[in-house]
Amino acid sequence: MYRISLPDVFLYEYNKEKHSRKFLQKTAVLPAAEKRFQKGTDMDMNKILIIDDDRELCELIRRSILPEGLEADCCHIGSAGIKKLREQEYQLVILDVMMPGADGFDTLEQIRRESSLPVLMLTAKDDSLSKVRGLRSGADDYLTKPFHMDELIARIVSLVRRYTRFNRTEEPVFCFDGLDIDPGERSVRTARGICELLPKEFDLLLLLAKNQGKVLTKQRIYEEVWKEEYVYDDSNIMAVISRLRKKIEEHPGSPRYIQTVKGVGYRFNKEV
Repeated sequence: MYRISLPDVFLYEYNKEKHSRKFLQKTAVLPAAEKRFQKGTDMDMNKILIIDDDRELCELIRRSILPEGLEADCCHIGSAGIKKLREQEYQLVILDVMMPGADGFDTLEQIRRESSLPVLMLTAKDDSLSKVRGLRSGADDYLTKPFHMDELIARIVSLVRRYTRFNRTEEPVFCFDGLDIDPGERSVRTARGICELLPKEFDLLLLLAKNQGKVLTKQRIYEEVWKEEYVYDDSNIMAVISRLRKKIEEHPGSPRYIQTVKGVGYRFNKEV
């Protein structure tokens, strides 16, 4: 029987033989910290994705990283995690090896085909072959259960710090009439204030802005934003363009920034 202790948050019991877990004690979980971060006062908060079928452990990790200025989303099967990665921007993935359906190794291979995000694998398997397989498949770190929560948090913070430091962009802010695009912060401001964009929306807008006045074909847009081969299906591009116009344009039906070039693609208006 092992205990994972988390100061001021939980006492957590892990039975290695039965792979059973239970909470020994719950306390009022850092209410000040949780409220502060939920208010969104820190606009630069980094976010991680936890893919683990153990819902209690996911919640334990999510709460314990709040004081470090980190938020977390949780998915409990690999396919849901992959979908989440395509929709949101994260700085780290925590991935369990033993899950129903596609296991952690299969999920890691899928992640590596689409992303270079750091991945920290968790597993109850303590054999060296599993560790070697995980690391060779693209994991950046590997932690065996049971573990001390303090060690997990330290590894999380280290991986996020390293990733954000080496992926910091030095690109200038693009300033147009009524629209500012900041590649470094991945933020957009219109005359109405900060505009919340999904990752694909931001990537597409930035691509058009960088090529202001140039007509970009649908094929080029798709291959640069989605990082996949273009198969002559415009539905994804059209959906993102539609959402972008609603968010950044004063009159989406008569767009000022993103112009359609019929039969070819789109361009960012060179007159703004």
